[in-house]
Amino acid sequence: MGDIVKQILAKPIQLADQVTKAADDVQSFKQECAELKSKTEKLAGLLRQAARASSDLYERPTRRIIDDTEQVLDKALALVLKCRGNGLMKRVFTIIPATAFKKMSAQLENSIGDVSWLLRVSASAEDRDDEYLGLPPIAANEPILCLIWEQIATLYKGSLEDRSDAAASLVSLARDNDRYGKLIIEEGGVGPLLKLVKEGRLEGQENAARAIGLLGRDPESVEHMIHAGVCSVFAKILKEGPMKVQSMVAWAVSELAANHPKCQDHFAQNNIIRLLVSHLAFETIQEHSKYAVTSHKSIHSVVMANNGSTTTNKNGNIKGHEEDDKQNYSQIAHPMGNQNTNQMQNVVANTMASNVITKSQSKPQTHPQNKPPNPNNHPKSNPNPKQNSHHPQQQQQQQQQQQHISLSGTSIKGREFEDPITKATMKAMAAKALWHLAKGNSAICKSICESRALLCFAVLLEKGTDDVQYNSAMALMEIAGVAEYDTDLRRSAFKPNSPAAKAVFDQLLRIIEQADSDLLIPCLRAMGDLARTFRATETRIIGPLVRLLDEREADVTREAVIALSKFACTENYLHQDHSKAIINAGGAKHLIQLVYFGEQIVQISSLILLCYIALHVPDSEALAQAEVLTVLEWASKQGYMIQDPSVENLLPEAKGRLELYQSRGSRGFH
Repeated sequence: MGDIVKQILAKPIQLADQVTKAADDVQSFKQECAELKSKTEKLAGLLRQAARASSDLYERPTRRIIDDTEQVLDKALALVLKCRGNGLMKRVFTIIPATAFKKMSAQLENSIGDVSWLLRVSASAEDRDDEYLGLPPIAANEPILCLIWEQIATLYKGSLEDRSDAAASLVSLARDNDRYGKLIIEEGGVGPLLKLVKEGRLEGQENAARAIGLLGRDPESVEHMIHAGVCSVFAKILKEGPMKVQSMVAWAVSELAANHPKCQDHFAQNNIIRLLVSHLAFETIQEHSKYAVTSHKSIHSVVMANNGSTTTNKNGNIKGHEEDDKQNYSQIAHPMGNQNTNQMQNVVANTMASNVITKSQSKPQTHPQNKPPNPNNHPKSNPNPKQNSHHPQQQQQQQQQQQHISLSGTSIKGREFEDPITKATMKAMAAKALWHLAKGNSAICKSICESRALLCFAVLLEKGTDDVQYNSAMALMEIAGVAEYDTDLRRSAFKPNSPAAKAVFDQLLRIIEQADSDLLIPCLRAMGDLARTFRATETRIIGPLVRLLDEREADVTREAVIALSKFACTENYLHQDHSKAIINAGGAKHLIQLVYFGEQIVQISSLILLCYIALHVPDSEALAQAEVLTVLEWASKQGYMIQDPSVENLLPEAKGRLELYQSRGSRGFH
């Protein structure tokens, strides 16, 4: 950067010398020109000082200030040259307003102030000696820009404490105004912020990570950060940083992924998914200290190996879509069968049973899952106290060093010393990051599901704090949304005989049955998206969903209707069985009320579900007695209903099927 700055400074230094030389040869306005010469010499001295310190100058304000200074010197030279005329006629016809010199003097004074500020703001913390920088004259038009320059310069040159304060200031600016965030990025703030995330103290690292998250508000800004190396920096922190910083980094990942989904793969390529799941698994499921995500061995394969069972065909290949579904429905025990599925501890224990037994046999001294070990018994400490009995000072230093390493989060054992609030925050942010990284991305969803993340989400839905539960529910919702259209993901991640899948289904159903939390809507969506994983004999899911159709908030009712529609839609192989289950649960009467009297968004969704049921079970006596045909005839006369693309073809077909089976001539129903 030093060579670039020297090139920028070369021309204004030359102009300043020309102004000084020309001022010595003037024939008129000698006193005014002498004053301009004096100020130009002072400015030239500052410019040469800047050239000598070019490697230390902050480039962005340097360009802006030197460009303005160059324009001022150009005008000053032109003014001085007008005063060099020798002839009387030339002096008479060269008109120079009296205010021109006053105006030029003020502009030179402003340039002196700008360059002086540039030298101060680019100086190191020691050279500055806590000097108040103030605002340069150039700040008159845009004071915020100069404030941003000052904070970024501090990030480059300040002490660790000053850099932390500067990052906090940028956090305030970025939070207050989107335009300020853009300016921070344009003025080169991302690079030093990432450097502070890597090298700063805990508070500075937190402030810098928070600033990065706030700056990534649009795809362009996120792209800039990706090119600046944010993925590798965040991966390093998630692997080795203090847990408080790790939680802030996880939050920043969630913000960047939410505002620019195309960055998901960049994070995945830097191992972010594995690291986030590791934090999610810590103290959530057994054997967390042995946790590792691999692409070859999933939690399902571990369980299948233990059980000696598999669902692949004789050739080891996955069968065609409908054929595979038929086999699963007819042969595999349902994930919500009459086992003790509500006991989450049993699910976790069954999943990890072999690993736990192996560990207990090989390591008789173990710590309870939720109790951090005594620091004096840290696994890195010397098991033989007599060996160090003659070196107490060395032993004390070693213990202090071990404690520092533990608290910094460099090992899973060390994380056990963190306070519960920090641990809960870490899990909440890890779940939030996985939620946004999984959205619409099949590859990342597969990577998450090949780990123990599904089991973690299930455990956290039951036992986590509010934020942890909500973010876990949202992550499951996104994964289920991808699985709805990704057959391979649905088959591998939500196998009916998988303990992890059973745990997830149990928790989704529990929340739907309780129907009293903010988790209800994401769990409804997840359950609907996974509708094709359930057997025809399932009787536990349809009932709770149908009960949500009765006098609920419009958004809850609509989500329940949409979820039921995914059970009853033609694309679901078991649509006929599920449609009958909805009728048997009393769904028809609720849907009729919603079609007639529900809010418009609920009306359309309810009509679609009613059409599916009528289409697939047209000979149902319950539908005839409820006069569903009359409802469909009424709906076919409502303009806003028949104009909906989803209703346009479905309604006439369903109405025709009912007319065939339930007209007076064919069935005798009234």
